[in-house]
Amino acid sequence: MLIIGIAGGTGSGKTTVARSVIDRLGSAKVTFISQDNYYKDHPHLSLAERESINYDHPLAFDNELLIQHLHLLKEGQTAQAPVYDFTVHARSKVDTVELRPNNIVIIEGLHVLSDENLRGLLDIKVFVDTDPDVRILRRVLRDIEERGRDIQSIHDQYLNTVKPMHEAFIEPSKKYADLIIPEGGHNEVGIQLLSILTEKYLTGDRKWSGEA
Repeated sequence: MLIIGIAGGTGSGKTTVARSVIDRLGSAKVTFISQDNYYKDHPHLSLAERESINYDHPLAFDNELLIQHLHLLKEGQTAQAPVYDFTVHARSKVDTVELRPNNIVIIEGLHVLSDENLRGLLDIKVFVDTDPDVRILRRVLRDIEERGRDIQSIHDQYLNTVKPMHEAFIEPSKKYADLIIPEGGHNEVGIQLLSILTEKYLTGDRKWSGEA
């Protein structure tokens, strides 16, 4: 099993890169995991209290559960990933996503490279590096259209948590990347290179990974 981790700032194009690679390889060959589904659940808190949590900090994620699920996949077992509802800041009480063991596993998320234990399970580490102006514009559109947010709340969150957490944790994690892809989904060469490396693994050619 080859595990690929794709990290980068909010709106950088991480998901686009992941989906582009999956489209090239074929969805049947790849298991996709979004780190967003592994936000910690806080059922004991009110909605107002959940809204005040810093969701851009690495500790907002339940990486222990994500790592547990990766080990299950490596052992040939399925895992049930939670489904996170951003409109109420809580995990779904009824829905899960079944993760099946596969030749390729792609994990995408803000802090995929920030956590040492999670990073240690990755065979290929990718960082999607996109201009901050582009990233914030994409986030504004996403939060309004998909998460029911208003401009003021997006503005406040960006200044209070998104920007400082990016500078403190996400940007520094770029040093751990094996491959940096500027401009995300618009970088056809970078996506093609990642796809070629992955295809080499699928065909048994692992010289690129340093294996004899």
